[in-house]
Amino acid sequence: MSDEAAERQWVLAAQAGSAEAFALLVRTHQQALRSFLRRLCGNWAEADDLAQEAFIRAFELIGRFDSSRPFRPWLFGIAFRRYREHKRSWARLIQRESRYAAERETVLQSDPGLGLDLTAALAGLPAEQRAALLLCLGQDFTHQEAAQALELPLGTVKSHVARGREKLVAKLDTGHG
Repeated sequence: MSDEAAERQWVLAAQAGSAEAFALLVRTHQQALRSFLRRLCGNWAEADDLAQEAFIRAFELIGRFDSSRPFRPWLFGIAFRRYREHKRSWARLIQRESRYAAERETVLQSDPGLGLDLTAALAGLPAEQRAALLLCLGQDFTHQEAAQALELPLGTVKSHVARGREKLVAKLDTGHG
């Protein structure tokens, strides 16, 4: 049985009430989801909390999920919406990212041989652009899957990925995080 077929069976079983089947879905996707959220948030503890909240929400909503569609974009979409809910105002977002960037700069100053600071460069991107980049480049999502997960038009996701990549290259080439 293919991974997709097995996953579809787990989804159907979870929709029928199987906690064991949902646990298999969690085990399959938890590492990738946490990795996505850690890069998106810049804070491991917050990312792990958001991942847990996303899985809880997915469990609550599994009965409404269209099992003919892929599970992964749906799950990552829930996680991204949880992330956005936690960042209600741009002022809080900017303040948190500024603090994180300052902490990273301190760490980087202790190692002058460290060339690229991808984390700091990512932190400077707008949240939706950063999320599109992380999904498409870091999690091997197709543009279509990322559009589903982020609830954005396909063209917007493609634009976010292209522009975000340009900004990252420019920041990393000039050495400005």
